[in-house]
Amino acid sequence: MKRQYFAVLDTETTLDDTVMDFAIVICDRHGKIYNSCAVLVREFFDTTRMFHDKNNNGFWASANLERRANNYNAMISDGRRMVASVTAINNWINKCIGTYDPILTAYNLAFDSSKCANSGIVLDSFTSRFCLWQAAVGNICRSKKYKRFVLDNHRFNNATDKGNMTFKTDAETVAGFVTGNLIVEPHTALEDARDFEIPILQKIVRSKDGMVNHSLCADPEINLSATMVRLDRLRRGLE
Repeated sequence: MKRQYFAVLDTETTLDDTVMDFAIVICDRHGKIYNSCAVLVREFFDTTRMFHDKNNNGFWASANLERRANNYNAMISDGRRMVASVTAINNWINKCIGTYDPILTAYNLAFDSSKCANSGIVLDSFTSRFCLWQAAVGNICRSKKYKRFVLDNHRFNNATDKGNMTFKTDAETVAGFVTGNLIVEPHTALEDARDFEIPILQKIVRSKDGMVNHSLCADPEINLSATMVRLDRLRRGLE
């Protein structure tokens, strides 16, 4: 069987909806990494404020901006990151497509694709793509084992005004489920793609022919709406 390659994309963005931290990791269905690009985008890094939410008290809080900036500057200083132009990124993408012809995927592909388009990063030449988040919801998150994992680890979104809640299907939670090691996602592009999204991808393609079952891909928003239940009802469904 011809080797199948994947281009796992992740981005971190600015308040202007552009990309300031960009990564693509080329891997096969076993998670073996063949190539990667992890750079801070010259046109937007340190020229536009990183995305943050003034109403957030956690990672995305305004008060955390300085720590995040210091972390990126440390990455530049110790060589974990380089700064590259949009043109250089596009040249790397085109070379990788020519070498590997990979399937493009990302955890919320629509989000990452739109931010890349806003930044002049061209993804049009990928001949095949799918949303890893949708695939995770359809292939992993509907299982009783996953829902039990959610209950055991209290992985729920905030309750609505009516007291209902949805269970999380974010990369941090799903990666914790498939690896058995629930750790905090750093929200840096390379680390998120390599350490969280690739393990999820491996789980999804671990089938007889090693291919993604696109028929089981689901819209995460539709799925969450359909599964919005009170916690006690969810527990009864798992007993």
